[in-house]
Amino acid sequence: MEAVRRGAALAETLARRGDIGNRAAEALRALGIRLDTDGERPSVPGGPGTLIVANHVSWLDIVGLLALEPVTFLAKREIARWPVFGSLARRVDTVFVDRWALRTLPEAVAAVAERLRAGRSVAVFPEATTWCSPPGGPFRRAVFQAALDARAPIRPVTLTYLQRGEPTTVAAFVGDDGLATSVGRVARARELTLRVDVHPALPPQGDRRSLAEQARAAVLGREPAGV
Repeated sequence: MEAVRRGAALAETLARRGDIGNRAAEALRALGIRLDTDGERPSVPGGPGTLIVANHVSWLDIVGLLALEPVTFLAKREIARWPVFGSLARRVDTVFVDRWALRTLPEAVAAVAERLRAGRSVAVFPEATTWCSPPGGPFRRAVFQAALDARAPIRPVTLTYLQRGEPTTVAAFVGDDGLATSVGRVARARELTLRVDVHPALPPQGDRRSLAEQARAAVLGREPAGV
């Protein structure tokens, strides 16, 4: 019953009108999740927006990033139909992409570049799916073209979930997990922390392949391939 209550509190908090960042922070508190950051914001102030690239673990990734600052997202089309989260994604002007229709990818990349030029920061998960632990999957390159086209900085971000100070997979949203099942599991967890490490920005230089490799290396805390 406690998990149901806390899950309902999450949905109610996110559904309320008002500042989305404050509501996201309240939602984390409703679930008993501590947000731990290194004090930096993912965006680079001034000029075009920032392309924020992060590893992907859970639906909580979105809530955690929104609690830090008002960003928009590039997300799979299916999220638009999710209860609560679909409405939230639409309200922050998310760009939805059909992962199974590659012909639509250039349009999505152009939409991200348009938002970056307008000064909006866009958060993306280049692995394109969730992973329960590092090293995760390769970073898909296409979205880095948006940063090159908009001359926008790229900010790598590492998301880590901890329980009682140790790495945990309790928040992972993978395999055959349903959203309700995952929310319930998170709501039952105790002493859960989302750690957000913000790394130095990468300039929009070179090609999208090298940018993808540099960003992934920064997220994983490794040297880029070939270095």
